[in-house]
Amino acid sequence: MKSLNKVAMENDYTLLTGMVEGDHRCFSSLFTKYYKDLTLYAASILCDRSVCEDIVQNVFVKLWADRETLRVESSLKGYLIRAVRNGCLDELRHRQVLNEHHEWVILSHKVPEDEFDSYILYSDLNTHIEKALMQLPEPLREVFTLSRFKGLKHREISAKLEISERTVEDRLSKSLKILRQLLKEFITIFLLLNVANPV
Repeated sequence: MKSLNKVAMENDYTLLTGMVEGDHRCFSSLFTKYYKDLTLYAASILCDRSVCEDIVQNVFVKLWADRETLRVESSLKGYLIRAVRNGCLDELRHRQVLNEHHEWVILSHKVPEDEFDSYILYSDLNTHIEKALMQLPEPLREVFTLSRFKGLKHREISAKLEISERTVEDRLSKSLKILRQLLKEFITIFLLLNVANPV
């Protein structure tokens, strides 16, 4: 069975080939697939949503304009992330605000050139979260979903499932332990798993 990354790369290649041949539908599909993720990525560097959106839109405008001479060495995702990051850094330089804070932002978001292809975007992470959740036993998955995604408090989950609050706490603790193990390679998952438990 093909991995999700391999399937995604093959799909990107098909869309990219169509775009190079002038197919607007292929370009539109690529834009829809990556626009939100790339905007969120840009927002992790720049705290200005409208500017982030402009940068991502400009990347896609250039992608279409240069389609006939475009050279993507490895994956399209890596190419787009690199282009957006460079756009963000250019914006910071343009503003001439490379103070200590912005230098820290740049360094903290520095992705090695050979790792852009495997960089985890928001939608990638969601896919892995969903797969990990499906590996949880049903009682644990039910409690975790109600707590983390539905925002219910422990007493509300207890009443809804007709179990004790202690059982809710125990199941949530076990689900977190399993998910941390399943998702240990994705450090950003701890932003989800380590939020304060609703009580």
